[in-house]
Amino acid sequence: MSSLPAAAIFDMDGLLLDSEPLWHIAEVEIFGELGVPLERAQTRSTKGMFVDEVANYWFERFPWEGPPVDEVTKMILVRVEELIIQQGAVLPGAREAVEAMAALVPVGLASSTPRFLIEIVLDHIGFSEYFDVICSAQDEAYGKPHPAVFLTAAQRLGVSPERCCVFEDAPAGIVAAKAARMVCVAVPDVEDRDRAELGIADLVLDTLESFRPGLLERFFEE
Repeated sequence: MSSLPAAAIFDMDGLLLDSEPLWHIAEVEIFGELGVPLERAQTRSTKGMFVDEVANYWFERFPWEGPPVDEVTKMILVRVEELIIQQGAVLPGAREAVEAMAALVPVGLASSTPRFLIEIVLDHIGFSEYFDVICSAQDEAYGKPHPAVFLTAAQRLGVSPERCCVFEDAPAGIVAAKAARMVCVAVPDVEDRDRAELGIADLVLDTLESFRPGLLERFFEE
């Protein structure tokens, strides 16, 4: 007999909000001012990293004189916050998918973004009411593709990992979800649709517009 998961866990950037390009804009602007010859396409090489890891990554390759890495990290976060308030848009089908799952099971959010910025984003797009728990991988010892943030979310939701369904867009997040032994619905960016990691996702959708809770039933046999 088939049923639904006991809980759903959503990523944020690139899944609910079209914010990945805004991170790229902020990084190109800030690092460019420091003399790092960074182009938008190159920012994809650090997708999924913590913002402080991104700053260290480029400092190691193009050491700059001026503000230290931790200050540059803050500069990027401030710029991303500005861009989200100015330009951040909910992705197609995101609100409907979250609403549908929240009407059926407890729902959590697990993102690599710092918690203060998660809360700003959710308030800005009007999603705060949907989530029973909010977890940031910044509070874990390891970020995605390590499963820690998803396991913490499941624990706080009071649900075993095997009964959770994760919604992710990024290859690192897909790996993290499967490492946590969770069912994974992947909604990849167009530029990631040839990535090998998609092969381990349980369900791959072009957008959340095509999601229906009934699509999950076959993955949760009672």
